[in-house]
Amino acid sequence: MHRRFKYKAVSSFVRRKRFSPLMLVGLSVPLVLALIASAVFILPRLGSHAAALNGDCTLIVPARPLSAQGLATPYQLVATDPANGPCNESNKAQAAFVQGAVLDPATGQLSIYNPLVIDQGTQPAAAPVVPQLPANGVVALWFGFNGNNLTLQGTRGSLRQSNCVNGVRGSIFGQFAYCNAPAFFRAANRAIGAGLLNPPALGTANDGQTCPSVRDFGVVDMDQSDNVITTYLVTANGQTAQMTAANVAALQNTQTQANGSDNRLLAVALDGALGCTPWMAPDLADPGHMLPALPLNELQAAAHQAAPIALVPVGDPMVLNNNQPDLNKLNAYRSGVDQAAAGNLDAASTTTYCGHLLAIGPARIQLDMQLTQGQGSPDPAAANSLFTFLAQRFVASYGPNGLNCVGLLNTPDPIAVTTDGNGVASSATFNAGGNTTGGGNNDPGGTTNPGATTTPTTGGDATPTTGATATPTAPATSPTVNPTTDPGATPTPTNGATVTPTPQDTSPTPTPTMSPNN
Repeated sequence: MHRRFKYKAVSSFVRRKRFSPLMLVGLSVPLVLALIASAVFILPRLGSHAAALNGDCTLIVPARPLSAQGLATPYQLVATDPANGPCNESNKAQAAFVQGAVLDPATGQLSIYNPLVIDQGTQPAAAPVVPQLPANGVVALWFGFNGNNLTLQGTRGSLRQSNCVNGVRGSIFGQFAYCNAPAFFRAANRAIGAGLLNPPALGTANDGQTCPSVRDFGVVDMDQSDNVITTYLVTANGQTAQMTAANVAALQNTQTQANGSDNRLLAVALDGALGCTPWMAPDLADPGHMLPALPLNELQAAAHQAAPIALVPVGDPMVLNNNQPDLNKLNAYRSGVDQAAAGNLDAASTTTYCGHLLAIGPARIQLDMQLTQGQGSPDPAAANSLFTFLAQRFVASYGPNGLNCVGLLNTPDPIAVTTDGNGVASSATFNAGGNTTGGGNNDPGGTTNPGATTTPTTGGDATPTTGATATPTAPATSPTVNPTTDPGATPTPTNGATVTPTPQDTSPTPTPTMSPNN
């Protein structure tokens, strides 16, 4: 979302951001099972209400992170450049998250384990559970971040040993990274081919359409498939603990910290509103509990998403290198989310992606309006309902500060969002076929004269915005500049169309603060 729900404080939550990273914060947690159902996503805005907050943090990866002991060893969060201020896991705008998945190749059984993140030099509020791993189990890790840029730093060669990818040399993805994901997906796909693992069908939503996947143009944004669905408990003194029934019962006055992400938007908010069921697997840290996860979303989408299928385009801000298209970085990202490598830039055309987004996105948002208007916003600071959140998210993605679909397609944004005096999206209208229809959180929807916009459904000074002029939830994040023409239309890069990144002995994107012993 961007950086999502990303937006993903906000890019998707947004950094330049893209509008993606959202977060789940500030909730009391009476029950673990109630957590997912009642999740509220908050998008932190580093540039607006936390101008002095450090949005660039480093996550220290423990030794042997794919082993049982490594999984149970807390990751440590620290400022990439201490001169810019500290980084604290208890701060919703700086929190980092780790999501792990384990495949038993003998049986095809998938399990989820979410390692804990703590501040450097501190102790967890409760010791992490040491998971029981299957013999020859294949383990992989994915990382999400509610700030701008998360850099991985190794411990005794852990990045190289665990095939960790933070981006390409000199250019990190931003809020996303992974370890051993390509090997995990290869093993999972072999299990699917052998009939040992069967991703469930997407099902039918309450709107009569197929339930969306993370590769559905009805729900993707400018930087799809980023961030994770992990949540942590945060105590009053700022310590963190894994989200387990035992910790919920033992720790008092805790709040929930969650990663704003496209994956969480789908598996929690949208699936709940549309009557769909996310694919879940057993939680190795909390016996008897099931969890949704990024790898489950991607495997299910790969198995069942009908054409056109949304795959990361070359104009995705997370895969640009110094604001320019980079085939190697694009394919490094795709490799971490089980997407086929692009043979050349044309094969990942942003113009083509924008065309599908325009044809499918607004129609699905409008179709589902009656189902999403009454649902809480993933980010109350960005929108007053799930419906207006989705509308402003599309506007941010379609506009010049997102994928620049408005320029690439030479077609205005079909959605106009109205915001209140605080910049919160309160209603949206759809312009198609000469008629403008719209609705808001308290607006049953209707038809107005062509070109008109709906009146705001909340009080205050409201101003209508369109995709070409305003992106209320898109703060700056890296990468921050989007090309004005389609990178997919440029010649194939001279470094070869099929080159894939090779994990380096040090992090693929070293930073000045990275320890030489990684």
